[in-house]
Parts: sequence; structure tokens; C-alpha cells
Amino acid sequence: MRKFQQNLSLRLLAWAILSIVSGLFMLRRGKFWRGVGTQFIAWGAIDAMIAIGGQVASENRLKNTLPEDLPERIEKDKQNMKVALWVNTGLDVLYMVGGIRWMDSRRDEENQRGNGIGVLIQGTFLFFFDLYHSIKLEELEESND
Repeated sequence: MRKFQQNLSLRLLAWAILSIVSGLFMLRRGKFWRGVGTQFIAWGAIDAMIAIGGQVASENRLKNTLPEDLPERIEKDKQNMKVALWVNTGLDVLYMVGGIRWMDSRRDEENQRGNGIGVLIQGTFLFFFDLYHSIKLEELEESND
């Protein structure tokens, strides 16, 4: 489970860094690309905080767990992660819908379309990311039974 958490955090952090760096390059372009870039930077920063914060919290929980309580701690963490991943998969659908609706906004059309597409791309990535890890966690549970 610990390895699963580390891999998940590293993958999310890699996406966050890629999002931020590409977003910074997009800011130099026209209104449309500035909108996309703004979303990439914002979502990348949030994803980085989640990846780092989640890994640090997990390490601290394990470090502060007595050896005899470790199996119970690991099981509880696994269940919490399973719920979080499935809930996030559902929320990602809402992000995608929100991005599509934002693209259809009539104010400052180029910027709004850019922001909407930025949200749609980030939400789509997170949907597949969370879905993949949800399924992998289920498989991990089945192989341990």
C-alpha cells in the first residue's frame, strides 16, 4: 500500500509540474492560450499540494503508528484512499461539465473558451488518473485476499 501511495503521489506531482511549466509558456500567447495557461498553472499548483501533502501525511501517519497497530493503519488508509479516489472520479466529471459550460460563456469569448478548455483538459486527465488508480487499488485488494 505504501508503494501504491508513493507512486500515485509521484505521478500526480509529475502531472502538476508539467501543467505548471506548460501553463507558463501559454501565458505568453493570445487571450485563448492565456486562459488555458491560467487553468494549467492553477490546477497544477493544487495538484502539487495534494501530491506532496498526501505523501507527507501518509508518511507521518505510518511513522506515528505503533508496530502492532500497523496492519490496521494500512487497512484504514487503503479504505480512505479507495473512497477518496472514487469520489474524486465523480467530481472529475463535474469539472469536465464545468469546463464545457465555461467554454460556452459569452463574455470575453477567447479568454473564456481558453479557461473552459483548460478546465476540461485538467478534469479529463484527473478523471482517467483517478479511475485508473481506483481500479488498481481494487485489484491490489483482491490480490491480497
